[in-house]
Amino acid sequence: MTKKIINNDDIDLFRQTVGNVRSLNHDKVVHVPPRPKPKPIQQDTDLQSVWLTVNESDISDVGHEESLSFTAPGIQQAVLAKLRKGKFGIQGEIDLHGLTGNVAKVQLTAFIHASVNAGHRCIHIIHGKGYRSADSQPILKNNINRWLRKHKDVQAFCSAPAKHGGAGAVYVLLRKSADNLELFD
Repeated sequence: MTKKIINNDDIDLFRQTVGNVRSLNHDKVVHVPPRPKPKPIQQDTDLQSVWLTVNESDISDVGHEESLSFTAPGIQQAVLAKLRKGKFGIQGEIDLHGLTGNVAKVQLTAFIHASVNAGHRCIHIIHGKGYRSADSQPILKNNINRWLRKHKDVQAFCSAPAKHGGAGAVYVLLRKSADNLELFD
């Protein structure tokens, strides 16, 4: 192959087009990822402010094998039926059985708060049936029944099917997070 000879006019035209150049000290390309979009600073959330005032005398205790069911005002029974059939898809799960009441309430509150902030709509809470509870009454199951009714982010809950814990677990439908509303529209 013959070498092409470049005349001086072509060299001058190339230098004018390219402009000033400098040599590189290395041959590696450095990739700078784009900056992430800024997120607003999260305010410290008072996890105790999520509890509504509910007359607990209206909530009766349940037994070991009894099913739990609840819908907040304004939620249709068809939504509860879809929840009972597992149509929402579980996006989070927590196992509370074996915990004391105070520890379980703290963990439940934090879990619901994190789930709402993550945009989860349906969560699964395992509370156990309470066969080892004192006085032959399921303490944690009854507490869960009361606590979920009083939580402002809970729209509905019902006992899970047998394959997901039956009377020892609940499916919970959470409200849409204000931060994640555009995800569901």
